[in-house]
Amino acid sequence: MSYSPASQVVARQSAFFENRKVLIAGELNDTFASELLPIAQSVTVFTTNYGYVGDIEHHQAIDCHFGAELNAELDIDMILLFWPKAKAEADYLLSMLLSKFSAGVEVCIVGENRSGVRSAEKMFAQYGPLTKYDSARRCSFYWGRCDTPAAAFDINKWFRSYPISIAGVNLTVRSLPGVFSHGEFDKGSELLLNNLPPLNGRVLDFGCGAGVIGAVMKAKYPQIELDVCDISALAIESAKETFKVNQLKANFIATDVYKNINGPYQYLISNPPFHAGLKTFYTATETFINQAPNYLNQGGELVIVANCFLQYPPLIEACLGQCDISSHTNKFNVYSAKK
Repeated sequence: MSYSPASQVVARQSAFFENRKVLIAGELNDTFASELLPIAQSVTVFTTNYGYVGDIEHHQAIDCHFGAELNAELDIDMILLFWPKAKAEADYLLSMLLSKFSAGVEVCIVGENRSGVRSAEKMFAQYGPLTKYDSARRCSFYWGRCDTPAAAFDINKWFRSYPISIAGVNLTVRSLPGVFSHGEFDKGSELLLNNLPPLNGRVLDFGCGAGVIGAVMKAKYPQIELDVCDISALAIESAKETFKVNQLKANFIATDVYKNINGPYQYLISNPPFHAGLKTFYTATETFINQAPNYLNQGGELVIVANCFLQYPPLIEACLGQCDISSHTNKFNVYSAKK
């Protein structure tokens, strides 16, 4: 089994986890958690990534929790945090997790140096000591102890709000750390929303992020039946908040591409993701495009915006036929194709 560099560094420090009740969280992208089962007293995973739930769920000895916030009552004496790419998300996770457990819980933090894991010492200082114990594979590993109890966690204090005015619609966007369009409006989404076809019927906003695209579509075309989906619990929670503050309604679905999606739709609309963690990652978008015909009505339409350098037209043409560029800038193209 091939593990990430961060997991390989954790494996070098397995003594920290012997006979401990371990909670693993953060930027999880492999099944290394299962390697701790023979070492630790118990292994629990908290993840905001729905795709990871599918990766780990067949390990029945691992207690897995998915969501924007950990609400279960757990007996934990060690937290292992895989440092996420967004510093604000790391702060969010630490604050949330440490608020759930009593002072004295130990914390191990691991991450790639380019992810900013070196800032862990400064960020953790308010809770207690944090010491660097290992450096390898361009990663760093820290151990610390929470001596100062964390303040009670209130997720509402972590939302960032900003106004947008686009396609004749004025809205407020609400987003949590680590969510696409956190605190700012993406130019690709702006191009897409300014060039949408008139919408009707069932519409899917794929990879909804903070819910910007879906909220604008619903505000402009209130008669549509709208589903918004994302792999991230933080995104789903953000989209729910965006719709709530703007008094809009939709169905919110946590899913890994089409896993929990029930078609068909008249429109599949997306500013699709192409990053996972620190890496460029196309698989989810390729699957979204390749399987689009299975989720479109006859005559239904796929409409996406993407960076010009991404080679999506051949994928779209292979499954739907003619791919049109309905609008473009020097950075983005809006592609459309009908079934």
